[in-house]
Amino acid sequence: MLTTLLRERLRPHRAWLLAVLLLQGAGVIAMLYLPSINARIIDEGVVTGDSGTIWRLGGVMLAVSVAQIVCSLGAAWFGARTAMAFGRDLRRDLFRRVGTFSAREVQQIGAPSLITRTTNDVQQVQMLVVMACLIAVSSPIMMVGGVVMALREDVGLGWILLVVVPALFVSVGFVVSRMVPSFREMQGRIDEVNRVLREQITGIRVVRAFVRERHETQRFGGANDGLTDVATRAGRWMATMFPLVMLVVNVSSVAVIWFGGHRVDAGQMQPGALTAFLAYLMQILMSVMMATFMLMQVPRSAVCADRIVEVLQTETSVRPPERPLALDPARRGHLELVDVTFAYPGAESPVLHGVDLVARPGETVAVVGSTGAGKSTLVNLVPRLFDATGGQVRVGGVDVRDLDPETLWAELGLVPQKAYLFSGTLRSNLAHGARDADDDAMWRALEIAQARDFVEALPEGLDAPVAQGGTNFSGGQRQRLAIARAVVRRPAVYLFDDSFSALDLATDARLRAALRPVTRDATVLVVAQRVSTIRDADRIVVLDDGRVVGAGTHDELLATCPTYREIVDSQITAADRADRAERAEEVLA
Repeated sequence: MLTTLLRERLRPHRAWLLAVLLLQGAGVIAMLYLPSINARIIDEGVVTGDSGTIWRLGGVMLAVSVAQIVCSLGAAWFGARTAMAFGRDLRRDLFRRVGTFSAREVQQIGAPSLITRTTNDVQQVQMLVVMACLIAVSSPIMMVGGVVMALREDVGLGWILLVVVPALFVSVGFVVSRMVPSFREMQGRIDEVNRVLREQITGIRVVRAFVRERHETQRFGGANDGLTDVATRAGRWMATMFPLVMLVVNVSSVAVIWFGGHRVDAGQMQPGALTAFLAYLMQILMSVMMATFMLMQVPRSAVCADRIVEVLQTETSVRPPERPLALDPARRGHLELVDVTFAYPGAESPVLHGVDLVARPGETVAVVGSTGAGKSTLVNLVPRLFDATGGQVRVGGVDVRDLDPETLWAELGLVPQKAYLFSGTLRSNLAHGARDADDDAMWRALEIAQARDFVEALPEGLDAPVAQGGTNFSGGQRQRLAIARAVVRRPAVYLFDDSFSALDLATDARLRAALRPVTRDATVLVVAQRVSTIRDADRIVVLDDGRVVGAGTHDELLATCPTYREIVDSQITAADRADRAERAEEVLA
C-alpha cells in the first residue's frame, strides 16, 4: 500500500523529484571525490613537502566542497517542497473522500480515527517522503560509489567491506522486522486515546453532573497507558538500532586501521590511501546509517499508508446516480415514502418496516412515536444520509437515489435533532442555508425563528462570533438559529427532526404561527415528541417499532389509535382529558 500510495501521489511532482535526484546525485559525487583529493594532498604534498601541490589540490578541494554544499541545499529545498505538497494534496483528498461518506461509513471507521488518519497518519507518510528525498537518493549512490572509490585506493582491504556491509544490513533488517507490528498497534492505540478524549471533552457536563471525573480519569489513563506500553516497546527496538550500527562502525574502523597499518608498514599502501580508505568506509557506513533512519520510519509509514488507503478506497453506500434524473417542476415539494424499509448492517431486525407516507405542498405531516420507533431514521432517509434498504423515497416524484445530490439537497431544508452551529459568525452560519442571502433575508429568517430579539441584543448583531458547535449559545438559542438557517433557504420541503424540543410552549407556539405563512407553498415534515407541537398538523403518522400503526388528524387518532392515545395521555392534564373525551365522542358520532 505504501509503495502504491507514494507512486500515485508523487506523480504530479515528478519535476521536483527529478531536481532532487539530480542535485543529490551531483552532491554525493562531489563528496566522494573529497577523500581522494585529501589522499593526494597527503601523499603528493605533505609527504614530499611540495607546498604548490598542497595549495593547488586544496583549492580544488574547496571548490568541490562548495559545489557539494550548494547541491545539498538545493536538494533539501526541492525535497521539502515536494513533501509539503504531497501532504497538502493527501489531506485534501482525504477530506473530500470523507465528505462523500454517509453516516454509515463515518460510524464504521469512527470519527476519531478519521481525524487521526487525516492528521497524524498523513504526517508520518509525509515525514517518510522528506527522508526519502534527502536519503533514498544519496544513500545508494554514496554506498556504491564509496565501495568503488575504496577499492581504487586499495583492493587488499576490500574483504573488510564484504564482511561489514552485509552484517550491517542483516542486523538492521532484523530490528526493523520487529518494529512493524508495534507501529501498527501504536496507531490503533492513538485512535483509542483520541476517542476517549473526544468523548470526555464533549460530555464534560455529564461527567461533572454525575461526579465521574475519577472514573473518566482512570478510563483515559488506561488508554494512555496502553499507548505508552506499545510506544515503549517500539522505542526499545528503535533505541537498539543506533548502538548496533555504531558497534559495526567502530569495529570496522579498528579493523581498517589495524590491517591497513600493517600494509603501510610493509610498503604495500600509502598513508594517504589508508586515510582515504578509512574515510570511504565511514561514508559507506554513514550511507547505511542514513538508510537505517529511513528504514526506521518505513514501518510506521507503511501502517499509516494502509489506514489512509482504506479511507480513500472506501466507497460511500450513498452513491450518486450515473445518469441523474431531473425533478418534475409540476411536482415540486411532493414527498412520498413507498413501502420503505431500513435496516442497519448486521442488525437483527429492520428499524423501519414497510412505511408509507405522502406529503404535498401546503401540508404539514407530523411523525410521532415512542423512543426508538424510527422517527429520526425516517427523516434521515429523505436527504440520503442513509439509503433505504427497501422501497422508495421520492422527492418531486423522483426516487432520491436517481437525483443528483446537489439537486436533492437544494430542495430540502433540514433542521437536525441536535442543533449544530459552525465556528465563525451568525452571518456565516445562516449563509450555510443560502449563500446569496442578504441581511434583510437573514433578519427575516431570524424573526420567523423567534431569534431576532436575542441576536439584536448582541453588540455585533449578525457578525457576533459563534464558538465551535455554538457552545456560546443556549440549547434553545441554537435550535432557533438552526431553524433560521433552514428558513433562509426557502426550500420546497422542510424537515424538522424534533427541532422544537428545547423551546418553551409560548415560543414554540409563536414560532409555529410565524412558520405557517412561510411554508404555505412548501411541504413540512415534523418529527416531535411533544403533542402540542403537532396537534394542528394536517396529518399525523404514528410509528411503533418501525411500523405505521395510525395516520390521521389529532382528533381522529385519539378516537382510533391506542398508541397515540398513550402518548397523549402521558402529556395532558385532567382538564385536557375531559375536553378530549368530548371531542372524541363528536368525531365518532
